[in-house]
Amino acid sequence: MALDKPYKDIPGTTIFDADMSRQGYHLNQFCMSLMKAENRARFKANERAYLDEWPMTEEQKQAVLARDLNRCIALGGNIYFLAKIGATDGKSFQQMAGSMTGMSEEEYRDMMVKGGRSIEGNRHLGEKK
Repeated sequence: MALDKPYKDIPGTTIFDADMSRQGYHLNQFCMSLMKAENRARFKANERAYLDEWPMTEEQKQAVLARDLNRCIALGGNIYFLAKIGATDGKSFQQMAGSMTGMSEEEYRDMMVKGGRSIEGNRHLGEKK
């Protein structure tokens, strides 16, 4: 029996729930492997070969190779695990978040300093304004 998920109708939002955790398990385990220097070195030396050691889907592997973090999230990636990819690439979390929003690091920082994004458009589809 499927669980009711009222949060599924929030535009632009992916909730990391148990189903997403199962879908992204190997993707997230790959990310956690990057905590070890020897694994980071192996990944940087041949990204595809290292990814092929993990039983991820081809779509997950392609998202990692493209550094498409939004796609990684849609495929079960957890942002806190995905941050290991950014760290391996020498990027800050702020740089990563900026890239995910289509903004430069500076634009993202300025938006956050000013209070973040507007909540408009981020309501349940059935919710009244």
